[in-house]
Amino acid sequence: MLSSHETIANNCMYPLMLPHSVSNEVPEHPCVSPVSNQVFERRLIEKFIAENGVDPMNSQPLSEEQLIDIKVSHPIRPKAPSSTSIPAILKALQDEWDAVMLHSFTLRQQLQTTRQELSHALYQHDAACRVIARLTKEVTAAREALATLKPQAGLVAPQAMPASQPAAGGAGGEPMEVSEQVGMTPEIIQKLQDKATVLTTERKKRGKTVPEELVRAEDLSKYRQVASHAGLHSASVPGILCMDLCPSDTNKVLTGGADKNVVVFDKKEEQIIATLKGHTKKVTSVIYHPSQSVVFSASPDSTIRVWSVTGGNCIQVVRAHEASVTGLSLHATGDYLLSSSEDQYWAFSDIQTGQVLTKVTDEAAGVALTCAQFHPDGLIFGTGTADSQIKIWDLKERTNVANFPGHSGPVTSIAFSENGYYLATGAQDSSVKLWDLRKLKNFKTIALDNNYEVKSLVFDQSGTYLAVGGSDIRVYICKQWSEVLNFSDHSGLVTGVAFGDNAQFLSSAGMDRSLKFYSL
Repeated sequence: MLSSHETIANNCMYPLMLPHSVSNEVPEHPCVSPVSNQVFERRLIEKFIAENGVDPMNSQPLSEEQLIDIKVSHPIRPKAPSSTSIPAILKALQDEWDAVMLHSFTLRQQLQTTRQELSHALYQHDAACRVIARLTKEVTAAREALATLKPQAGLVAPQAMPASQPAAGGAGGEPMEVSEQVGMTPEIIQKLQDKATVLTTERKKRGKTVPEELVRAEDLSKYRQVASHAGLHSASVPGILCMDLCPSDTNKVLTGGADKNVVVFDKKEEQIIATLKGHTKKVTSVIYHPSQSVVFSASPDSTIRVWSVTGGNCIQVVRAHEASVTGLSLHATGDYLLSSSEDQYWAFSDIQTGQVLTKVTDEAAGVALTCAQFHPDGLIFGTGTADSQIKIWDLKERTNVANFPGHSGPVTSIAFSENGYYLATGAQDSSVKLWDLRKLKNFKTIALDNNYEVKSLVFDQSGTYLAVGGSDIRVYICKQWSEVLNFSDHSGLVTGVAFGDNAQFLSSAGMDRSLKFYSL
């Protein structure tokens, strides 16, 4: 037996199965007559009441207001008796199957169309990427070409004079005559002499006293690497080949790389100030102007370039040589450059005009020059040769006044001490030689390890310390010539070393693409 609650629940679950008392069909809008308690289709019962005014089941009076609506969900009509036979069911299933197959065919067609559209879109995207890559490459090449051509555009006049030199290069002493015509004038010679007199007087006043701010040897020996920067030059052509510090602000570091670029780096801010592009081959020599925001660079592309750091552009191209430029040195006046080259000539050029003032070679030797450096006073300078000779030249007379034989192998670096008496030289014989310019003789040879390569030599500003860069970094104290420091932090050859003010720090650059700083 079902309880009353179960009965009500069942009636609620199957409200739509109640047949209409008149039509015997399931009503769409069912309602109950309170007179006969029968279920009617509201549309039919209202029509009957309108005509007769009574309940159709017992003929009792009935009005529309008395009808009670039955609230049900959407009505479900049972299938007609004709659809309940087995053939009718099979027909319905067949119709349903056909509809499903047609829908599936339509979906497959849409899928195929979408695939074709996607394939076409991917092809267009790939083609667009290729075009963008090609255009980017062309733009980069055009910019590099523009950077190379821009500086040269305004330099036709300055280059017209030195251009006459190559034509006379093969004949004996003609280069000197041509250079005289270019303008090693008495005014220039007097300017050099006046500057040398001032510098000599200042050096004598300083005498042998060491600056109080200079770092002592015992403190220098405690120096350790404090910073290393490897992102200045391209990694695809690794190597920093030369470096220099700005004399007026040693926080500014200048480097030249195998990637053909010149980079100005701020040590304090640890960021690149300028990247200077224009050389067509690697950069092997760089110099920072002591008082102007100008730097110089030289390259095997046979050019010397003058750059504006603030403008980030080349402002002058000096074409003094017909072969690789191997050495560069700035005169104390800040107005003239000394350069050496594999074409066997050294040249003295005006940085403002780009003109070569004089160009000289030692015809008897007939050998390439490998490096060049001005004496602190600026009236004499030294050059190194590929046949292990060091030659001292008088700039005013443009003559070779002394030779220092003794090395074996090409000379790789030379450096004059600020005291004006010492010259340090390095060559491919694993040694550093010290020369006395007063006695014109070698008074000390520092023998280094076997196969040690000397790439860079530099005295500090006081002439107290000598730094050697090559297979590693070594610092010697002058007069005793004893080793104070030795660093092996670079993973490649060290190509440049430099002292900060009063040796407050030491910097180095190398073929491992890194710029390093050392201090307490």
